[in-house]
Amino acid sequence: MSQRFGPSIEIHEKESHFHDAWASATDIAAVDVHAAFDAPTAVENQFILRLLGPLSGKRILDVGAGLGESSVYFALQGAQVTCTDLSPSMVDTAARLAQRHNVEIATVVSAGESLQVPANTFDIAYIANTIHHVTNKPALFGQVRRALKPGGMFVSIDPLAYNPVIDVYRRMATEVRTEDEAPLTFADAKVASSYFENVGHREFWIASLALFLKYFAIDRVHPNQDRYWKRILRESRESVRWWLPLCALDKCLTRLPVVRRLAWNMVMWGRKPQ
Repeated sequence: MSQRFGPSIEIHEKESHFHDAWASATDIAAVDVHAAFDAPTAVENQFILRLLGPLSGKRILDVGAGLGESSVYFALQGAQVTCTDLSPSMVDTAARLAQRHNVEIATVVSAGESLQVPANTFDIAYIANTIHHVTNKPALFGQVRRALKPGGMFVSIDPLAYNPVIDVYRRMATEVRTEDEAPLTFADAKVASSYFENVGHREFWIASLALFLKYFAIDRVHPNQDRYWKRILRESRESVRWWLPLCALDKCLTRLPVVRRLAWNMVMWGRKPQ
């Protein structure tokens, strides 16, 4: 059974109401757990899986789990998963999604800055598209560090702030995102370094952002009609055959210090000191 914890502040209430509405409008039968990690466009999660190695038997804390795709996916790999989110309806959806896939997950309704989970418990903390919703990032990092075992690892995915095309997209997609979110900068990796050791980051989506341009200019899908970051996961290898060379090109572009600032997303990771 879920429990409600965390500070009741205005920004949290706005985020919670927005994501409650999203969850309520979601058909759970349409939530594809495997696509979030196995689709050809799920490049960030595929990188993370290589980074983490085998998940069976690991205790994983999924912070800001949303609809629960990642929590259920990890449970299907044999992990013991605790799913947290600020939105009660999102957590409820994640629990029902787990039931649909015949796996068990623990659930807690909680803000990331005040995680109500045991200390020194988890092998991995997974934080996808959550940090850019948090105004007090040091508090979040401190809570994640507290929850991890010594030597435990956090991994995160979040959008970066620098790409002008993505900035235009965000200005257009006003109905499918919250007004208080703020994309990350490389300075946020330095903040993480105050709480974790061996912090690293890797960027994704530069040339491959042509897929977003296709949705808008060719498919005529307005950013408010469909969440592009969810739409990409419905693509098959055949439908993005033209896109795969651009994805391969990004592996080079994202290694260039200045060019990588133009990436859409950043994966960040680090370990709690022993």
